[in-house]
Amino acid sequence: MDLVPALEEPLKKVVGPATAKVMAEHLDLHTVGDLLHHYPRKYAERGELTRLADLPLDEHVTVVARVATARILTFNGGRGQRLEVTITDGSGQLQLVFFGRGIHKPHKDLLPGTRAMFAGKASVFNRKMQLAHPAYELLKGDPDNPDNAEEAVDSWAGALIPIYPATAKLESWKIAKSVDAVLPSAREAVDPLPPSLREGRELIPLPEALLKIHRPQTKADIESARDRLKWDEAFVLQVALARRRYADAQLPAIARRPAEGGLLDAFDAKLPFTLTDGQQKVSKEIFDDLATEHPMHRLLQGEVGSGKTMVALRAMLAVVDAGGQAAMLAPTEVLAQQHHRSITEMMGDLAEGGMLGGSDQGTKVTLLTGSMGAAARRQALLDLVTGEAGIVIGTHALIEDKVQFHDLGLVVVDEQHRFGVEQRDALRGKGKQPPHLLVMTATPIPRTVAMTVFGDLETSVLDQLPAGRSPIASHVVPAEDKPHFLARAWERVREEVENGHQAYVVCPRIGDDVDEAADPKKAKKKAEEEATADKRPPLAVIEVAEQLARGPLSGLKVEVLHGRMQPDDKDAVMRRFAAGETQVLVATTVIEVGVNVPNATAMVIMDADRFGVSQLHQLRGRVGRGSAPGLCLLVTEMPEASPARARLGAVAATLDGFELSRIDLEQRREGDVLGQAQSGVRSSLRMLAVIEDEEIIAEAREEAVAVVSADPDLERLPELRTALDALLDDEREQYLDKG
Repeated sequence: MDLVPALEEPLKKVVGPATAKVMAEHLDLHTVGDLLHHYPRKYAERGELTRLADLPLDEHVTVVARVATARILTFNGGRGQRLEVTITDGSGQLQLVFFGRGIHKPHKDLLPGTRAMFAGKASVFNRKMQLAHPAYELLKGDPDNPDNAEEAVDSWAGALIPIYPATAKLESWKIAKSVDAVLPSAREAVDPLPPSLREGRELIPLPEALLKIHRPQTKADIESARDRLKWDEAFVLQVALARRRYADAQLPAIARRPAEGGLLDAFDAKLPFTLTDGQQKVSKEIFDDLATEHPMHRLLQGEVGSGKTMVALRAMLAVVDAGGQAAMLAPTEVLAQQHHRSITEMMGDLAEGGMLGGSDQGTKVTLLTGSMGAAARRQALLDLVTGEAGIVIGTHALIEDKVQFHDLGLVVVDEQHRFGVEQRDALRGKGKQPPHLLVMTATPIPRTVAMTVFGDLETSVLDQLPAGRSPIASHVVPAEDKPHFLARAWERVREEVENGHQAYVVCPRIGDDVDEAADPKKAKKKAEEEATADKRPPLAVIEVAEQLARGPLSGLKVEVLHGRMQPDDKDAVMRRFAAGETQVLVATTVIEVGVNVPNATAMVIMDADRFGVSQLHQLRGRVGRGSAPGLCLLVTEMPEASPARARLGAVAATLDGFELSRIDLEQRREGDVLGQAQSGVRSSLRMLAVIEDEEIIAEAREEAVAVVSADPDLERLPELRTALDALLDDEREQYLDKG
């Protein structure tokens, strides 16, 4: 069953080619249906009518008055023009002012004696109250029926004016006009909710919800429309995810059970510590999944430093034990090398299978990255195809066509949000049968976000820190208000170094301005943005490192690390830092994940307000990884009352990543967070607020699971299938299929 043609109609037929082009390019709206789902972000009330004598300052007001005088004045030596209109309502007078090109229409409309309604913000200029560029509506009362004019006043002043997400190229009121043109088509919208669900939850029909969200008569209209539209979004999305989980559960996979007395047992026997209860519980969930003949799809999320890598490694060893191979996909070369190093260290002689001095039970752990030399790369590819390497760790170089596996049984993806699903899928396609999949994320995700973004994965959570991890003290350093605090921060870094420890200094920018030189236009735009957003550009690694080496940290061994360095240079810097040769590492966020130097105890984050909450939490997790306590100093120039300072205060106040991710979401809204999970269906939430609407999402998931288990192909619910097709156009459908 096709979507109702009326909603599929291209916008250019309805609103004209020029407006349609702007809508497509700037708002990603292409059809009548798209525009109907472009909801107002808020509603302005023109306000109660106010007497001129009682006008409040700096508030949006609506007044009804007669024009007393109107005159055009010139300024700037005759180059500029403004229209000044004086209005009166008997209680007082008020001046209206219009500038520039905007004076012609009001000059024609607002003749002395004309009665009209005016809406705008009251301000003071030259000690006189005025409204600049007010909206106005002429009141042409019927002389035989003066009540008409009064009715017009009431309906106009009481109206809820929809304010649409707009762009500089297309103002909200122009979008509203276009919505008026497509609104009649709303009656033909197909209702995706099963009637029993809609009636059971007392939700209004979809056509009515669309009319009410765009043109509400009352605030109750907005509420009932929102309730309904939130359910649509939550339910259709959860049905898509439930169908995916259902389809995955039907796929065949090879059950991988660890051999008794094999590699996993040998590894466990050598561990110098016991696993936390959390690690044991999560490992059991993973091993149970691996032992089934359907592919595991599991999300492993845990606090920074909760030992996810250890859990993932044991899963990989179990698969190798069972005769398969395991691949770990890391988002950057630095991280792939880091994982390779730490896994070979953890395994010891078990990572030297087939080599002299290696353990008989061991296997080979191979690294594969894009920057490897030809000979090393050839050897790595050979190890994979022969099955010599049981574990391979690499970047997206693992996905290239040339890479063949002997028997790929498990794919571990580190830092999910940095990988496109296409990449994940390409790697999964390298197994003879679909391999098991374990996705790890170090950014703790509130439960409902996990249900929405990773709804096709079962979730395991590690929320305990392993023994031996030290607490991290975090403090905000207000550099602007209290410069001596910053001086003290550098003294603290020096003290840590003198006690035999190391420190990180993190900056938001690299600062060699290569990108500026390569693209002067981009550089100019960036400079303008920074000038408007802030007094100065963000601090840069290279400049800060020089200043520290010359100033407060002179005499210490300071090095820099950033993403534009050659891979070998990056690796060399990391090795020197890990070996303790470098005392202070000044870096960009390349150190955000996976970097493990237990001797590093202090971190100073410059311009901390320019980072997101989750990112700050990730960065902070790089210190306190050994037995000495960690210290994290968040340096900012933001004033105390600003939202940015409040955000930093929240980070300093708690080490609970789940709590912080909630704060992050509440502040940033979901777009950014869900947007990280690639384009397509998951960033299509328009009405649903993931944190506020927790209950709706949880209930929608339950309803969706019930619907899909009873009718996997939705044969009895053609309208729901139609809605799914609209939500999951080809690209999104494939995207979900690859999840």
